[in-house]
Amino acid sequence: MISSEQRPLLFLDVDGPLIPFGATREQYPQGYPTFVPQGPGANPLLARVDPALGPRLLALPCDLVWATTWESEANDSLTPLLGLPRLPVVTWPEPSDGPEPAGLHWKTRTLVDWSAGRPFAWLDDEITDRDRVWVEARHPARSLLHRVDPRRGITDADLATVEAWLQVG
Repeated sequence: MISSEQRPLLFLDVDGPLIPFGATREQYPQGYPTFVPQGPGANPLLARVDPALGPRLLALPCDLVWATTWESEANDSLTPLLGLPRLPVVTWPEPSDGPEPAGLHWKTRTLVDWSAGRPFAWLDDEITDRDRVWVEARHPARSLLHRVDPRRGITDADLATVEAWLQVG
């Protein structure tokens, strides 16, 4: 059995991967599907969160971590919708920590540091090849930086990619 220190991490972004946005009327003529009824004052975007993703994410042989600007609000708003336990949350440094190298996503360095040398996968809608190259050159363990199409959110194909990467390790 793999100890929690050896299990890969799965960093999860919210806007785009779990809450899709930006599709055209041609892609979703009736608008985005909604899954969860929302009461007065609730964030209407949370209705787009598919609760079926929770059990699928939880079944992956890795440790889930929120890597989102929602920070701890992800635990308050999303974990109940997804049926997940409270997850660790990446806290982002202040922007004054210095500029990012050209083209590098502002989350990339923090996630490499947060992983503390553990293998990790990262699902986000803003990952580029620049991030992949930077992580490969600086992170001692395996990594998968997988870009999710924000118009669709996490799909079966995205989960299959993560599952295949996890099985290789």
